[in-house]
Amino acid sequence: MYSEDSFFTLSQWGQLGLLILSGFLCATLLWGFYKVRLPVLIHMSVSVLVLWTFVWVSPQIYYSYYLLLIEGLPLQLVIRVPPTHLDILGLYTFGGTANLSTHSQGALGWCLLLAPVIKRLRRDAAN
Repeated sequence: MYSEDSFFTLSQWGQLGLLILSGFLCATLLWGFYKVRLPVLIHMSVSVLVLWTFVWVSPQIYYSYYLLLIEGLPLQLVIRVPPTHLDILGLYTFGGTANLSTHSQGALGWCLLLAPVIKRLRRDAAN
C-alpha cells in the first residue's frame, strides 16, 4: 500500500530524520494537548481545530526539512489553502489518499481527540 510513498525515496538517514521530526511534532502536540485543562467536550472540539492547523501549516515544516536533504530545492512557501471540513473528516475516516502522511495525520487526529478521554479515565482509575 505504501510502496510508492515519497518517504521511501529518501536515504535511510533521511527517513530516520523524517521519523524523528514527525515524532517530535506529534509528541509535542500530544504532550501539550494532554496537559491543557478544559472540559472534555471543549477539549475534543479544540482537538479538531489543532489537527486542522497542523494539516495546514506542517507542510512548510516538512518542506524546510527537505531543503536540508535535496540540493537545489527552491526556497518557497508551500502552505496553500486551508483544508476543508471534508478534508479533515477524510483524515479521521482514513479515506482519500492512502499514503503515510495522510494516515499518520488521521492517527494524530484520533490521538488528539481521545487525549482528554484517556486523561479522565486515568484520573478516575487513580481515585
